[in-house]
Amino acid sequence: MTLESILMTLPYITVVVLFSLGLFTVLFKKNLIKIIMGIALMQNGANLFLVSLAYRRGEYAPIFTSAESTDMVMPTAHALTLTSIVIGVATTALLLSFVIMIKRHYGSINTDDVRRCKE
Repeated sequence: MTLESILMTLPYITVVVLFSLGLFTVLFKKNLIKIIMGIALMQNGANLFLVSLAYRRGEYAPIFTSAESTDMVMPTAHALTLTSIVIGVATTALLLSFVIMIKRHYGSINTDDVRRCKE
């Protein structure tokens, strides 16, 4: 493998690492804040994947009007990423507000303690 091919696959390797760390955190951690951080890691991995798919060597972003029309990338992936970021922020804020309500009601943010106190 050449250095260029390694550098071209680096974003995809980073996506796999981010998503795997997030999935591991969601599945094996008991603290609700850490679970939310794992969800955020998975969202960031998905966003990086969308941006990596949109990259094309030698092409320009569609905001540059002086470039030829054939030298521009499709803006769809960037629009999806921006939408995903906004949805991710709203979801994270909602989940954190749920954690505050759970802490007030049950007195803990550990999933095992909350399951025991659900009666």
